[in-house]
Amino acid sequence: MKIALIGYGKMGKMIEQIALSRGHEIVSIIDIDNQQDFESEAFASADVAIEFTAPQAAYGNYLKAFAKNVKVVSGSTGWMKDHGDEVRKMCTEGGQTLFWASNFSIGVAIFSAVNRYLANIMNGFPQYDVRMEETHHIHKLDHPSGTGITLAEEIVERLDRKQQWTLGTLTQPDGTVVVENEPKEGDLAIDSVRRDEVPGIHSITYNSEADQITITHDAHSRQGFALGAVLAAEYTANHNGLLTISDMFSF
Repeated sequence: MKIALIGYGKMGKMIEQIALSRGHEIVSIIDIDNQQDFESEAFASADVAIEFTAPQAAYGNYLKAFAKNVKVVSGSTGWMKDHGDEVRKMCTEGGQTLFWASNFSIGVAIFSAVNRYLANIMNGFPQYDVRMEETHHIHKLDHPSGTGITLAEEIVERLDRKQQWTLGTLTQPDGTVVVENEPKEGDLAIDSVRRDEVPGIHSITYNSEADQITITHDAHSRQGFALGAVLAAEYTANHNGLLTISDMFSF
């Protein structure tokens, strides 16, 4: 399979290594300093482009790839609120293909399935309140994480007593704790922690007067995210439309 990389930071370089180890060819690498390569024959020859960039760049990158009829796998977050409807229409009516996920880790996909199952059970036990915490490295500027938001939305869809997710506390790299919001009844608070070089930890806690249940996914490195992105590219090469993890994994 011919792969183009859009974004060549730590994730892009790790994706390159894994793609090559699985026998794929990297035909184009586009970063901030060579945007003109979107117009190259090499980029247009790609079966799939894997895109990991900043939220403000992602949508424009999709448009440039779609203009060359190149399918896109993307882990960029933050664009859906402003451009979700447009991208959805391009993929459902315009013949384009985007595989999007807030997290490509296979472990997170399994964790997400457990999260949905547990939330369905907990809908029948209102004595348990639920709260979330996500921890990431100090270089991550946005909060909460895209994965945290996805997990929270899965809970809100299934718990009648929760209407929306909201910001909770932010623990900054120096240990300072900022109360960003006082959750109201019906809110699911997401607490954020920025610490060291943590690849990503997500914990969901159900607490009652009698006991507490916590489920946690703790990433050891970015390798799981990179492998998942390459697996998604392999899947996307043979599928069309607006795709996500639930299409690739049937659990």
